[in-house]
Amino acid sequence: MNIGGSEKPCCTPLRASGPDGGAGDLPSFARTAAGSTEGMKLVPGGEFRMGNDRDYGFAADGEGPEHPVRVAPFWMDETTVTNEQFNVFVNATGYRTEAERFGWSFVFIGHLTAKQRASVKSVVQGSEWWCRVDGARWRQPEGPGSNIKQRWSHPVVHVSWNDARAYAAWAGKRLPTEAEWECAARGGLPPRNRFPWGDELEPEGRHRMNVWQGDFPVRDTAADGFAGTSPARHYKPNAFGLYNMTGNVWEWCWDWFDAGYYARGESENPTGPMHGERRVMRGGSFLCHASYCNRYRVDARSSNTPESSTANLGFRCVRDV
Repeated sequence: MNIGGSEKPCCTPLRASGPDGGAGDLPSFARTAAGSTEGMKLVPGGEFRMGNDRDYGFAADGEGPEHPVRVAPFWMDETTVTNEQFNVFVNATGYRTEAERFGWSFVFIGHLTAKQRASVKSVVQGSEWWCRVDGARWRQPEGPGSNIKQRWSHPVVHVSWNDARAYAAWAGKRLPTEAEWECAARGGLPPRNRFPWGDELEPEGRHRMNVWQGDFPVRDTAADGFAGTSPARHYKPNAFGLYNMTGNVWEWCWDWFDAGYYARGESENPTGPMHGERRVMRGGSFLCHASYCNRYRVDARSSNTPESSTANLGFRCVRDV
C-alpha cells in the first residue's frame, strides 16, 4: 500500500495528523534566556544576506529573493540534540514522543533488514525508499530489534516539531528562527557561501559533512564515513564553533513555512508567518544527494507538518542573550 508523501523526494515524508498526534495548540513565539549556555556558542548576529537567487535553488521552496536580514545575538547549541541529551529529558519528565503515541515513524528502506523489508505494509508514494515502520521511535530508530546503544552521541531522530519544542521548553531554550539558523550556519562568511565553510563542497578533497555518496537511493558508498547518522560532534565546526549545520539530519526551526515569505517578511529579527500548515526544516541530511534534493546548503529550505517524524530529522536549540 502507498501512503501520501512529500513532493521533495529525499527530504522527509509527512505524517497526516490523527487522534493521537499533534500539539493541540498554536504557540506564540517567545524569547527566553532561562537555560544554561553550557555546550552552546554565542552567535554575534548582525546583518547578513539571507536566501538564494542562484540557479541551483528551488523556486517552489521559496529560496529567494536574496534579501538583507538583521538578527540580534543569540546562543546556539554546538550540536544537534543527541540521544544522550534527549534521554535525560525523557527520564526527567516521562515525555512520550509523537512517534511513540502514533505507534510508528518513517524509516529509510536501506536501513531495514531483509525480514523487516518483507513485513513493510506502507511506503511513500513517489518516494518508495521511505517506509512506515511500526514501533520505530527515537530509542528504536529502525524499529523493533534496533537500539541506540552505539549511538548515544548521535542526533536524536524520530522527533516531531512538537517534540522538539517540548524539549526546548524543558531546557529553558527555544527553537531557532529560520533567520537565526541561516545566520549561524553561514558562520560569518561572505554572503554567497553555499556551505558553512565556503562555496566548495569538498575543499582539498576532504568531506566536511555527512550526505549521500553514490547512487541514490540504491547504493551509498559511505565515502564520507557514514551510511546513516554520524556523531553530532563530527567533522570540523564552522567559524562560530557549530557542528554539522549541513548534512547528517534535518533540523526543525520555529517558523511556519511559506514559499512567498521572503518577498514580504520582516528584515529585523523575523520570526516567520503567523500561520501555516508546515514548519521549516533546515540543513539537509545523510540522505541528501545532488541528483535529487541538493538541499544540503545554508540557503536551502524545506518543511514538514509539526507532528511528522523520520529517521533523518532532528533539532538543536537556541536561547537569547
